[in-house]
Amino acid sequence: MKKITEKPSPEAKALSLFLMAFKTTDPNCKEKSQRISKQWDRVKADKLSQAEYMADVEKMLASFGGYAEVIEKTVRFYIKKTGEWKLQGDDKYCIDAQEVADKVLKK
Repeated sequence: MKKITEKPSPEAKALSLFLMAFKTTDPNCKEKSQRISKQWDRVKADKLSQAEYMADVEKMLASFGGYAEVIEKTVRFYIKKTGEWKLQGDDKYCIDAQEVADKVLKK
């Protein structure tokens, strides 16, 4: 069994964090979270191609309004819940989310 050590794309990370945030309040998000997690496990086990996985991610992202919308909803959720945005990093998702957080916190 071949293991993939590559990290998920920014889009996959955005979707995953969004689904984790909303899975306690939305049964649809909980089901999609479980599905995308299983899909990633299949990619890591070389039972599903990265392209097929990304097609699923893009389809789910579109169902929630797209990458930018998912980031904004996720950032707003955590700021409302904790009063701040704590996620730090230098990857694309973290940079995009920090920009949204800065705008939200300035209001």
